[in-house]
Amino acid sequence: EHYLAESGGGSVQDGGSLTLSCAASGFRYSPSRYAMGWIRQVPGKERETVASLHIGTGATFYPDAFKGRFTISHDTATNTLYLRMNNLTPGDTAMYYCAAVRMNNVAYTPSGYHYWGQGTQVTVSS
Repeated sequence: EHYLAESGGGSVQDGGSLTLSCAASGFRYSPSRYAMGWIRQVPGKERETVASLHIGTGATFYPDAFKGRFTISHDTATNTLYLRMNNLTPGDTAMYYCAAVRMNNVAYTPSGYHYWGQGTQVTVSS
């Protein structure tokens, strides 16, 4: 249950764009009762929230570093979470994870999530 499968990572040049996908399945409850998000991690550093979304309310959260560059969205019909990333820089190189938790609001921190995918690698070269 609560299976999350990321895809769409890869290598891109400085200034490029990528869209990540996360196919979600096996949710015990209606997806509208879940918050989902994208979290990234660089080896040796802590995980950081990139974007969060509450499926039921549509509320979103972006840390300042990602506002205007990254956009999170969700397709209700397929229960797929997306992350559109524009103007990528080498500093965005990381493993990107999709995560979910059953709650009434967006999750602001990585520790707030209960369910995790395996991650998809994004590499931005200069």
